Amino acid sequence: MAPFDVYWDHHIPLPKLPPLKAKITVATVALLCFINSYDGDFVFDDSEAIINNKDLRPTTPLSNIWNNDFWGSNLSSNSSHKSYRPLTVLTFRLNYLLAGGHYPVGFHVPNVVLHAVISALMVDVFAVLIGGLSHAGGSGGGGGGGVQNLAPRASLLAALMFAAHPVHTESVAGVVGRADLLCALFFQLSFLTYCKAFHGGSDRCEGKFSVQWVVLSLLLCAAAMLCKEQGITVLVGALPPHSTCLHLFVFVCVCLFVLMGCIVHKNLVRTGLLSRLALLAVGGASMIYARWRIMGTGPPVFTEADNPASFADSMFLRIVNYNYYYSLNAWLLLCPWWLCFDWSMGCVPLINSVTDWRIVWLLLLWCVLIGLISQESPVCATLTLGLVLLLVPFLPACNLFFRVGFVVAERVLYLSSAGYCLLLAYALGHLCVLALLGVYVVRCAHRSHQWRSEQSLFSSALLVCPLNAKVHYNVGKNLADRGNTTTAISYYREAVRLHPTYVHAMNNLGNILKEREELVEAEMLLSKAVAIQPDFAAAWMNLGIVQNSLQKFSAAERSYWNAISFRKKYPDCYYNLGRLYADQNRHLEALNAWKNATMLKPDHSLAWNNMVILLDNTGNLGQAELIGREALKLLPNDHTIMFSLANVLGKQQKYKESEGFFLLALKINPNSASCHGNLAVLYHRWARMELAKTHYELALKLDPEAPGTLGNYKMLLRKMEQLRRSTP
Repeated sequence: MAPFDVYWDHHIPLPKLPPLKAKITVATVALLCFINSYDGDFVFDDSEAIINNKDLRPTTPLSNIWNNDFWGSNLSSNSSHKSYRPLTVLTFRLNYLLAGGHYPVGFHVPNVVLHAVISALMVDVFAVLIGGLSHAGGSGGGGGGGVQNLAPRASLLAALMFAAHPVHTESVAGVVGRADLLCALFFQLSFLTYCKAFHGGSDRCEGKFSVQWVVLSLLLCAAAMLCKEQGITVLVGALPPHSTCLHLFVFVCVCLFVLMGCIVHKNLVRTGLLSRLALLAVGGASMIYARWRIMGTGPPVFTEADNPASFADSMFLRIVNYNYYYSLNAWLLLCPWWLCFDWSMGCVPLINSVTDWRIVWLLLLWCVLIGLISQESPVCATLTLGLVLLLVPFLPACNLFFRVGFVVAERVLYLSSAGYCLLLAYALGHLCVLALLGVYVVRCAHRSHQWRSEQSLFSSALLVCPLNAKVHYNVGKNLADRGNTTTAISYYREAVRLHPTYVHAMNNLGNILKEREELVEAEMLLSKAVAIQPDFAAAWMNLGIVQNSLQKFSAAERSYWNAISFRKKYPDCYYNLGRLYADQNRHLEALNAWKNATMLKPDHSLAWNNMVILLDNTGNLGQAELIGREALKLLPNDHTIMFSLANVLGKQQKYKESEGFFLLALKINPNSASCHGNLAVLYHRWARMELAKTHYELALKLDPEAPGTLGNYKMLLRKMEQLRRSTP
């Protein structure tokens, strides 16, 4: 007899499909929902995790993946988020190799396929949860047969709802969501593998289970942990392996089946339950200990802007706000039309008083949960398992055991939504659920389209979270990157207005104002940014650039050295420090600063080029030539260095070699007026008048205002006329 009565399966308006067809149907729906994200751009966090992550590149040792966090920073660093996900990063590296670089399609397609596979496997997971573990496998104790699905319609409906739930868009359409997808995949495999340990039907009550399957389940649990960790668990105070969620889920769900069938025996030893608990406890404790040792320096440090409720002075207000966050997560599952890529920085204002009307929502949430739990059997069994699947994967994100770095994050609902879909399939087992499924599919397609580009993603967030300073910051940054600095300024100003200590918005706004020669306000903003965050190296460097432009040389030098003190390896700052010294005719110090820049970043083209130009201008032509040739060994296609080296060679009367570098530079950048003009000067000196005339004319055509070119051209014409007249 099944542990649960599945009579309600017959009332669901779906056909009874064979297992394979059911999975293909679910996978097809999942693909239809998110297929339009396959050729989207890298958006939001993808930039840091993919584009700027050196661990993905073939030149980086593979061992770095096991020593660094998800973003490529060393785990021992104080700035590390401690997100240890080496298996996920390994898949990114494989994508990079197969795609031949940072091509978004090669990264997006695996996400869509993974979601389809996970959705298909949900059919088996729901079959066990609804129909009962006793129906898994054949009647013998060995291992023949598959999962006998006694609720084919209910499991199909719940899996379809999971496949089409719009809250999954962040995990599927955003490349960094790969961590959630891989973790969910191993989560499922570990659960289904654990079920295999009781393949013999009633053997689960005779103390007979396969140790090998339980061990394999623990290994898959460890794999889930290496794909994504979500925080602390019940067992440890500061450890975030997502595998513990899996452990709890497997234990609660499966052992609930076992207990329900075996409790009447009143003999836990004979049922083997204590043995399984001991095996799971040892495995789980080992993974927790290993994860803690890997993390090394303790949990990550978050700011008040990341999770303001966790910084509230009153314990009561913290609890109230946490519960309000839970209700928001529940609302996202119930009504996934109110979606945003980021929920921090004012998007969800704090509840500061019991008179705040929003308290109604958290009260309603607990009334519903208590109502679901209080249902009588057989309803209670199904609802309990649905709630377990809903709540347990969410535990690491609930702020109960440790502070998390977000207010609400749609990605953490990826697994929890499975429990919601199970409850939904039970509650809405009639025609209206099909209409809801259709609405979900449409919403998924629309939302995944918004994730195709940063412009559409950030703009969509303005409608949901107009008070979120980070949303305004990201809209402004996207506009600035596309050259629309005028509109970007207004969004940056709004970000600073909403969050007066938002140093990154101040820094970016100060940079734009610097480029627009509004130097006084730029200095004020950048000075405020470093006053708020004294270790903000980039702001110190930008402040130095502004002060240099204002001819506050001493202040600029102090700012540059402050930046370097907070970021030891800062080649751009050394480059700008060299420019400051050059402006003050401190030539030796300038050369040393640029040399430091090239040592830290061998492909720093500007630093190499400035060294060649400075040595050229000071008459050190031999040294300039050596530096230029050394630079071209590292940057063989850099036309600016070719141009500078060609000038040096020309002054040394090495005309043929100089001509070669000028022509190479023009081959790379044929529309360079200065290159045509200087090549014309070379030909002029070389007495190759016609070639000089041709390149003077090309230079003037490209830039009629080029300094000196017109005068040199007229001089050439006069000389050519004199030669023509003197020729008999």
